[in-house]
Amino acid sequence: MTDASQRVHPTDLELAALISSKICHDVIGPVGAIYNGLEILNEDDDAEAQSYALSVIRNVTEQASARLQFARFAFGAAGSQGAQIDLGTAEQISRGYIGNGKHKLAWQGLAGYMSKDKVKVLLNLVAMAVTALPRGGDIEVVMQGTTETPSFVLRCRGTGARAPQHLGEFISGEGVPALDALTIQAYYTWRLAQAAGMTLSIIKDGADVLLSALP
Repeated sequence: MTDASQRVHPTDLELAALISSKICHDVIGPVGAIYNGLEILNEDDDAEAQSYALSVIRNVTEQASARLQFARFAFGAAGSQGAQIDLGTAEQISRGYIGNGKHKLAWQGLAGYMSKDKVKVLLNLVAMAVTALPRGGDIEVVMQGTTETPSFVLRCRGTGARAPQHLGEFISGEGVPALDALTIQAYYTWRLAQAAGMTLSIIKDGADVLLSALP
């Protein structure tokens, strides 16, 4: 195992570039679908085609908006240093990110305001939980403790549940992948937890996978 203090971390500029690539990667699909829908509206006068195009545009616009809102809080400053975020807002953002597709979100525990850095850990764990359920399933978020010293446990339940992509490698320091737009969120989640004074773990509980961040 590699000692965390001896790892080579990206520079601030490299980290900013990688996060930017991640956000673009997440948003470019819905934006491209919006463009395709507009092309159908311009080129096809058939009423059914027009209705389909409007439906696509409406759905993917909502998806793009939800992903950008999620990125604003999960990656962005979302207020000045030391700012607190309403956990109700965090839940709303998470539900928008999960959407109405093959993943379902259950949310229970604390209410009120929590420090920005800890909320960012929670939001990024929600995104990691999605990668733990490649075929879809249920993500149950449970918060315990206090808003000052919380603990987060996310239960991922579904067919083929597995450890989130790349997160375990960053936690253990073994087989750490190169940083790119696909691995940066796992790295960033690990770094956020360190900065927030929380310890990450991934546990297999029967067929389920548990992601935890504890004080």
